Amino acid sequence: MGIFSKKKPVDFFSQEEKDQIVAAIQKAELVTSGEIRVYIENTCPNSNPVERAKELFTQLNMHDTRERNGVLVYVAVKSRKLAVFGDEGIHVKVGQNFWEDAVQKMISHFNAQHFAEGIAIIIAQIGSALQLHFPFNKQTDTNELPDDIVFGD
Repeated sequence: MGIFSKKKPVDFFSQEEKDQIVAAIQKAELVTSGEIRVYIENTCPNSNPVERAKELFTQLNMHDTRERNGVLVYVAVKSRKLAVFGDEGIHVKVGQNFWEDAVQKMISHFNAQHFAEGIAIIIAQIGSALQLHFPFNKQTDTNELPDDIVFGD
């Protein structure tokens, strides 16, 4: 638990790890009209991380994508909570088990202390699902949301 207690969320990852996560988002979004964001904070103010992810999803205006295919990867490092939340367009395509599987895979990587890698791998998995259901169309697709990591407190 010591690794979690001493760092601010913005300092939790090295610059190389932050770049790895952003690169994973950008690579995934090259093949889909879907949008992926990552939100990192120290503590989850809710007992349920999915509810917190849903709240942040709304605050970040992720529901404003044309095809309702935004996905938020949420991590609270000190609270040791995480969630993956997808908008209704992608949720109806992949179902609840997809999100739960993504969380379990991230937990496996986090337990091995591979935080950035775990997030990047899940982003790639989300990107594949988005590509299947919302393939990229160069005539109509634009980057609707920023690719940067959002850091809370």
